[in-house]
Amino acid sequence: MYKILIVEDDLTIARVLDERLQSWGYAVQTVSDFSRVLEDFLSFDPQLVLLDISLPYYNGYHWCQEIRRLSKVPIIFISSAGDNMNLIMAINMGGDDFIPKPFELDVAVAKIQALLRRTYSFGGQVNVIEHGGAVLNLGDASLSCGNRKIELSKNEFKILQLLLENKGKTVSRDAIMKRLWESDSFIDDNTLTVNMTRLRKRLLELGLQDFIHTKKGLGYLIENE
Repeated sequence: MYKILIVEDDLTIARVLDERLQSWGYAVQTVSDFSRVLEDFLSFDPQLVLLDISLPYYNGYHWCQEIRRLSKVPIIFISSAGDNMNLIMAINMGGDDFIPKPFELDVAVAKIQALLRRTYSFGGQVNVIEHGGAVLNLGDASLSCGNRKIELSKNEFKILQLLLENKGKTVSRDAIMKRLWESDSFIDDNTLTVNMTRLRKRLLELGLQDFIHTKKGLGYLIENE
């Protein structure tokens, strides 16, 4: 589930965007304190930001620069100031796209979806794997769910990645040990059990209970949604 942060002081527009994006299955958070935009960004850790230009305290260009100091997350500016100068400035400040107001909701959603695809899927390689509300980031080996995020160890990450890549299929213990063997020191059967137990405890930190199922005598399974 991709997370989208909305930074828009027009409450009607913010609410309509929030409701439509949630209907598409996105996790959405709307900023309410416009003096703390960066704090909300850091705590929510979104995969995309919708950013108005005219805001209380500081404008959208300021917050775009602040976010760009920390992250390359895609940013779409939304503003009634839709002339060429504002468009050029938005892109120069680090924005990835621009939606002028007023806009059709379906057009806005299409732009958001297109930018998410371009950012997180390139050359057939997906940079995140989503399942059951959890998002595994293949770039930094982090796992997030809702507003919470954890960093996985190398073994925890490789096991979870393999199971997610084969969700709906039982992955044998031998296959998991082979994945670990390719890049780590030898993992015997007992050590794999210990690693799996640790991974399940990490998943519980995010409220992901029974995320991985044991198929006795066969291996492990993450079921399709």
